Amino acid sequence: MIFGRRGRRNEGDDQIVIGPMTRRLVPEVLEIETRIFPRPWTANLYYSELAQPESRIYRVATVAGAVVGYIGCMVVIDEGHITTVGVSPEWHRRGIAPRLLHTAATEAIDRGVKSLTLEVRMTNTGAQDLYRAFGFVPAGIRKNYYPEVNEDGLVMWASDVDAPAYRERIDALLAKVEATGLDRRDGATSGG
Repeated sequence: MIFGRRGRRNEGDDQIVIGPMTRRLVPEVLEIETRIFPRPWTANLYYSELAQPESRIYRVATVAGAVVGYIGCMVVIDEGHITTVGVSPEWHRRGIAPRLLHTAATEAIDRGVKSLTLEVRMTNTGAQDLYRAFGFVPAGIRKNYYPEVNEDGLVMWASDVDAPAYRERIDALLAKVEATGLDRRDGATSGG
């Protein structure tokens, strides 16, 4: 998928491209990962995930060929688990995370998923707002799920994602990101 951006970051190519994460892109993903997470995943973990394409969805967002964000989703029978979402700090509030989440959700639904789940830090209210917009609701707390920062994880679920109303909802969210300029630094209201 290719998305045009309203704001310009660089002269030249200003397209956000969502595509498959490949082994070749893992080093760029890790550069972001080590900047935004206290306990980043390893290259071997990503390679292991990428080796399971029948049950995994891993996508990257690139601008001018450089990775600016990524997402992972594990599909088990009719459930999808968002395993990771990351956006380079200088690309926060540019609509990268909603685009990635839309892509992962639609691909998971196309694989037969009926519900989606994820964990998010209790203090990450920006991400929680984004997930709520995508129909995720709090379902529980995992105590000290993020031990490296001594923080609980909020478990969130989105149900009935295979219903046409859900697809309409997330398509409308994506259209809003495009139409209202939420991909500009000065106009964003949700994380990523």
